[in-house]
Amino acid sequence: MYANAVHGAKAFEHTCPVASMNSRQISGLRASTSSAGQFAGQRLAFKAQQCKASRKAAALSVRAVKDGAVLDRPLRVAVVGGGPSGACTAETLAKGGIETYLLERKMDNCKPCGGAIPLCMIDEFDLPADIIDRKVTKMKMISPSNREVDVGKTLSETEYIGMCRREVMDDFLRQRAKKNGAKVINSLFMKFERPQGEDGPYKLHFNNYDAGGKVGKPDSIEVDVVIGADGANSRVAKEIDAGEYDYAIAFQERIRIPDEKMDYYKDLAEMYVGDDVSPDFYGWVFPKYDHVAVGTGTVVNKTAIKQYQQATRDRSKDKTEGGKIIRVEAHPIPEHPRPHRCKGRVTLVGDAAGYVTKCSGEGIYFAAKSGRMAAEAIVEGSQQGKRMISEDDLRVYLDKFDKKYWATYKVLDILQKVFYRSNPAREAFVEMCESDYVQKMTFDSYLYKTVVPGNPLDDAKLLIQTVGSLLRGNALRAGAKSVSFGSRNEKVAA
Repeated sequence: MYANAVHGAKAFEHTCPVASMNSRQISGLRASTSSAGQFAGQRLAFKAQQCKASRKAAALSVRAVKDGAVLDRPLRVAVVGGGPSGACTAETLAKGGIETYLLERKMDNCKPCGGAIPLCMIDEFDLPADIIDRKVTKMKMISPSNREVDVGKTLSETEYIGMCRREVMDDFLRQRAKKNGAKVINSLFMKFERPQGEDGPYKLHFNNYDAGGKVGKPDSIEVDVVIGADGANSRVAKEIDAGEYDYAIAFQERIRIPDEKMDYYKDLAEMYVGDDVSPDFYGWVFPKYDHVAVGTGTVVNKTAIKQYQQATRDRSKDKTEGGKIIRVEAHPIPEHPRPHRCKGRVTLVGDAAGYVTKCSGEGIYFAAKSGRMAAEAIVEGSQQGKRMISEDDLRVYLDKFDKKYWATYKVLDILQKVFYRSNPAREAFVEMCESDYVQKMTFDSYLYKTVVPGNPLDDAKLLIQTVGSLLRGNALRAGAKSVSFGSRNEKVAA
């Protein structure tokens, strides 16, 4: 509902003839004046600088216009955050004719993320082979009692889970957005000023680091639409009172291990479950280009995260011993969507919106997908940037996203509540993973991002097997013995 730009330098050229002069012309003008006229020449040059500054400010300004009104310049959108959600948003917007600004502070950000991406994402987002560090075709699920189950038997020769480093993938996506026309600004978003009335622009304030240095220069820009892609601690979310949500703390160490041990992990990932590694999540060892990522996460006991990390290290020590820690990372991970994800011409995507699944903790695909869907809604609603959009246009994206993925989030939420609640339940979970039917259903759903409908007879068998596994797990609790993991003593099945 706002914003016909005071766009063009031509309006200034009519009111300020020297505005179009370049520095050589101005210098020649000043040199041609006599000593008696030097003061006038200086005033003329100063006036030219003022006019050019005004022209620059005008290019970054918009003024009020109603929803749906035809614009005399492209719709202007600011995307705050340059991870997968922000970069994919910016790319799709720029390709769709939108004047796009992408604000990101950490251009080499290494988020503590397992870095697993589903097969469908590689084709859907046209990701090149060189950003995939490893193609995982085997997984080991390791129970509280250290029972190991090999997972991946149902994968075809062409199916795999991609493992990537976030700093590599995120940079690729930002650079691609830039090549498609997005203006990438190395900046730290601070706040925005809401429109004066319903039709005005949003004025974003940020510290600009494009000139280099540790101290950013205060800067601002006026835009029609704001997309918050700035992660779990989203400042954009706070600006629109999006509401609070539970979040996990993810802790990860990158460890360079000897070559012979790295060879063990060349196409293998490990997942550890148990109260020792996390009371409500899992520990992992995921292979990267020349190292492994060892980590864990928790919602319910964040202060003990280093203790859980040590337990994960202890349980995997036979395969990672002798390694050197090359990086330590920690970051909040949202546990469910925020109560409010849209207000006015501002909406949230990715972690800022809370799009991380329970049970698996996956977020990369849903971040990129939500960003693209939000951008597509804006491009369509604005008719490729020619018209002003409204909140209703942004809610088209939310409705589509929820309709497509609600079932996925719900199923994984239930699985976490059933199987991550106790060690006996985790033992049952690992036991279930031996089933070829469970493996096929799980991988098909993960790799292709759909809730795969099951065979009724197999589903009935699975239900009986699940109940049996849970009963056996609870029965084993009585015979549990104490085993030391890290600095804790844990009860595990004998």
